Amino acid sequence: MTKVEQIEKAFALAKERYASIGVDVDRAIQSLRQVAISVHCWQGDDVAGFEATDVALGSGLAVTGNYPGRARNADELRSDLQLAYSLIPGRHRLNLHALYGEFSGQVDRDEIDVTHFQGWIDWARSEEVKLDFNPSYFSHEKADDGFTLSHSDSGVRQFWIDHGIACRKIAAAMGGAQGTPCVNNFWVPDGYKDSPACRKAPRERLAASLDEIFDEVIDTDKLLDAVECKLFGIGSESYVVGSHEFYLGYAISRNKTLCLDAGHFHPTEVISDKISSVLMYVPELLLHVSRGVRWDSDHVVTFSDELQAIMQEIVRGQYLDRVHIGLDFFDASINRVAAWVIGTRNALKALLAALLEPTETLQRAEREGDYTTRLALMEEQKMMPLGAVWDQFCLMSDVPVGADWLQNVRQYESDVLSQRNDQSAVV
Repeated sequence: MTKVEQIEKAFALAKERYASIGVDVDRAIQSLRQVAISVHCWQGDDVAGFEATDVALGSGLAVTGNYPGRARNADELRSDLQLAYSLIPGRHRLNLHALYGEFSGQVDRDEIDVTHFQGWIDWARSEEVKLDFNPSYFSHEKADDGFTLSHSDSGVRQFWIDHGIACRKIAAAMGGAQGTPCVNNFWVPDGYKDSPACRKAPRERLAASLDEIFDEVIDTDKLLDAVECKLFGIGSESYVVGSHEFYLGYAISRNKTLCLDAGHFHPTEVISDKISSVLMYVPELLLHVSRGVRWDSDHVVTFSDELQAIMQEIVRGQYLDRVHIGLDFFDASINRVAAWVIGTRNALKALLAALLEPTETLQRAEREGDYTTRLALMEEQKMMPLGAVWDQFCLMSDVPVGADWLQNVRQYESDVLSQRNDQSAVV
């Protein structure tokens, strides 16, 4: 029996098992096919970007490791992404940061425009990849003191306001070119290392700055504005201006998309518990699926309990049409392409597991107060043949099954990544 025959036989048996508990496997796979994960560009180059500047990564961000093969320019990054996409089932998006434009010479953040991203737009069209975007409020001399949009200096604040306005125009152009909204996410690292004497004033300035940025009404068929909260960061351990409460209130009052990052809360908090609450009051939700280890460390996403809980909440609440799933991790200690593949495939596996739950049966037992059945079925579900369905989904998507994809990455590392000199600047 060939490997393909083994996979198909196991899948046929798995369908019977799932059918016995009222789950339609074909329907689950069809639902999964419709989901596009927004893959983050910054895993491929350690959040360095392509600006003509020597400013080091800052504003509380840190990447550890020195694995060879970091992408040094847009063409290398696109090549790496193409390999990653070819090893991930389904068709997915790309999440770009503003510092990844293709600049000829030094272009400051308040001067960027769509021409600096036309190469990405053209590439995305040819690859049938949809784009999302982010202003870059970090790794810049005007962010060295820890403040940007909430800065007490009106000149510095205006510089970052202008950057935000420019990014909205770029994102809207992307959305118009691809015929689907570009999600433009604002994360601002502003905060104090030690206890502030005034928490109020920076938050008032941040709100006013955001209001100025969002003043121009742009068609939501082209652009979705998102705002991202955080509990603390390196250098802002005691106070972050854009806290969860700040951005929750801002998103509700301004009708914006709220971004929840899995690493941006206290280690005892989980974003899976927040999804159904915030979606009662905000129109849409953006998720940055990450894995914090003891702090907001952005480890590669694994098939963890919390990852599964996040996807369960999305499916159980019927939120797939209101939640944008993005990834956010960066690890330079392992092959960067492999990190993309591992993290994205795990996100899809967890979503498939949620789609294969007997959701109606579980919720009916809960409504009837039969918590015994609810717990029993939830636990039995953990031993259902998810792997057989996942393997078939990969086979149907014409991507490697199991760990076979690793051979492609190793060959690419030998042929391409090993030839890069990480110490040299290539433009």
